[in-house]
Amino acid sequence: MKICTLGLGYIGLPTSLMFAKHGVDVVGVDIHPDIISNLNLGRLHLEEPGLEEVLHEVLDSGKFQASLRPEYADVFIVAVPTPNNNDMQKSCDLTHVAEATSSILPFIRKGNIIIIESTIAPRSMDDHIRPMIEMTGLTIGKDIFLVHCPERVLPGRILEELVHNNRIVGGITETCSYKGSQVYQTFVKGEIIQTDAKTAEMSKLMENTFRDVNIALANELAKVCFELDINVLDVISMANKHPRVNLHQPGPGVGGHCLAVDPYFVVAKAPETARIIKLARDTNVSMPYHIVNCVRMMLEGIERPKVAVFGLSYKGNVDDIRESPAIDVVNILMGMEQMEVALHDPHVQSGMMPIVSVEDAVNGADLILVLTDHDEFKVMDYDILSNLMANKMILDTRNCIDVTKTGVSVANLGNIYQYKKVSREKARNKAIS
Repeated sequence: MKICTLGLGYIGLPTSLMFAKHGVDVVGVDIHPDIISNLNLGRLHLEEPGLEEVLHEVLDSGKFQASLRPEYADVFIVAVPTPNNNDMQKSCDLTHVAEATSSILPFIRKGNIIIIESTIAPRSMDDHIRPMIEMTGLTIGKDIFLVHCPERVLPGRILEELVHNNRIVGGITETCSYKGSQVYQTFVKGEIIQTDAKTAEMSKLMENTFRDVNIALANELAKVCFELDINVLDVISMANKHPRVNLHQPGPGVGGHCLAVDPYFVVAKAPETARIIKLARDTNVSMPYHIVNCVRMMLEGIERPKVAVFGLSYKGNVDDIRESPAIDVVNILMGMEQMEVALHDPHVQSGMMPIVSVEDAVNGADLILVLTDHDEFKVMDYDILSNLMANKMILDTRNCIDVTKTGVSVANLGNIYQYKKVSREKARNKAIS
């Protein structure tokens, strides 16, 4: 079996390397020449534990090569981005999927299996991808086997979850589903579930929407508790002692290529019906503004304050800044007059924003703002770091700092309401003076 993968990002590359590791000849295709040249030299363009070792292994074995152009193969896997359209409903932009699919049409032959792994809106396979394939004159389910198999992995654990997670294989026909499942049997140890394409599409979207809605509940609760002077972290801890309750943790918002994007695909298809999903999205989108308001409250009375931001990626221990709420917070802070912002993230090497050392970020700062729960931030000696600060304040929006191991006062989304009183007193003293 030979596989041609379209898209060598966070999903396409690990998937390609996993197939190659299990003896399949794989050609990985991407439109970026620098990515292709670096991969063929054994250099990664993204951070993922264990991925570099697998890349070197499959390059040495000759089972993987990167290319700018598709080739004839037995199986074609499309794993390209599906961002939101720039419309009111933020519907699914199928441009990259359509372009990738079009690029393989000259190379497909009878017996080929075409798999779309990109996350797509419900009925995209039936209404958009299927007609493209049928234009070749080949019959789906007889000559060509068309499948949607959505990725279901977590950055930071991709290689493990590719093997052990269950996979949903949604075919245009039952034969398509069967053919697609045979491909993944190469290395998948989890259950391979065969269904139709539109069910697979919606199942994937609901996995991410479930998480987004439940995080929104926790974030809304955090804002309610802030208004009522209640510690939301204590509330969640106590409520979760009930055997049928599992409230999520609040934070600065929701990011990544899935949770912050995919729910809109459902809303766009049924805007009058998917009201809870839309409200959850609105709630999570509002959290960066809530965090900025908390920062302003803590810095009340300080002229030209400096904020040291810890973390830009959307989750801990990864370099992925796609849809990261931390970026939203930073952009809002940088747009404020008289505010100095310094950025530190040990995982992110971004040319868009200046990343500095932890010492440079903290030096002269009035507040450390933790936006990502990297392991590095959990073990830092904040007592030593605080000696470099102008004012010794920390706002931990991820509740990842062990407050028992530092003498510096740490605010979080649980106790932040206490700063309302401090802020009012500062404002009153300023008015009197």
